[in-house]
Amino acid sequence: MNDTPATELALPAQASATTAAAAVNGSDEERRDYRPGYEVVAERILEYIAEARLTPGDRLPTENDLAQTLNTSRAVVREAVKILSALGRVRAHKGRGLFVADDEGMLITSRWGGFFRPVDIDHVLMLFEFRRVQEMAASSLAATRATPAELRTIEVAMQQCRHGFVHGQVDVFNQADDDFHTGVAAASHNTFLVSAVRDARRLQRQSSAIGIHDTFGDGTAAAVEEHEAIYRAIRDGRPDEAAEATAVHLDRTLEDYRREIQRRLFG
Repeated sequence: MNDTPATELALPAQASATTAAAAVNGSDEERRDYRPGYEVVAERILEYIAEARLTPGDRLPTENDLAQTLNTSRAVVREAVKILSALGRVRAHKGRGLFVADDEGMLITSRWGGFFRPVDIDHVLMLFEFRRVQEMAASSLAATRATPAELRTIEVAMQQCRHGFVHGQVDVFNQADDDFHTGVAAASHNTFLVSAVRDARRLQRQSSAIGIHDTFGDGTAAAVEEHEAIYRAIRDGRPDEAAEATAVHLDRTLEDYRREIQRRLFG
């Protein structure tokens, strides 16, 4: 653990202070696809954590230092910190400063060599590859192991997703979507798969919280139908079809994420 105060913030090589300022303040052309400054700053802070290879408990620069380096206001930095705190990526300790958080909101492994970056398209791609492997296995096992109660849980979540979409209730859809996927994992009766699916979805929610707003995308209607296909295959005891339906669903969802991230980053 490193408790030494960080007084300087080095932006990643691909994002100079000038570039960051332009992204935060925005030109007239960039404002056509407006992104709140705090979203951009939140991304920059995550990039710093990754580039500096900070670990849980390490101290971050102060809000003033971050604001000066990123050429933005302390108020914008404060809003970015609120987002990252809610995601479990940083912790603000009164009188002590900002620290890299130490909880399940982070994925730190030797394979990643740092932190998951929610708007890095390569990281999102790897995350979906990981989800694809885990959730195909989970749905296949669920098709042979699900109890009647577990099938009912999956069915209710599927129905709630449809209800949320039809009635324009994003929060209802998002919660039901989470319940659906975790319900399928639970029905696999494999604790390791349950943990893997839960953690991967937690990271995906970070992509949704930074840069991708909670709105229904073009693929939401397809997701509703894909959930039903997965449920029916599990209910009818068809493991191969359950796995294939899961792959179709995740591949299509990845394309939605890819398009949205590229749109927000490049216009």
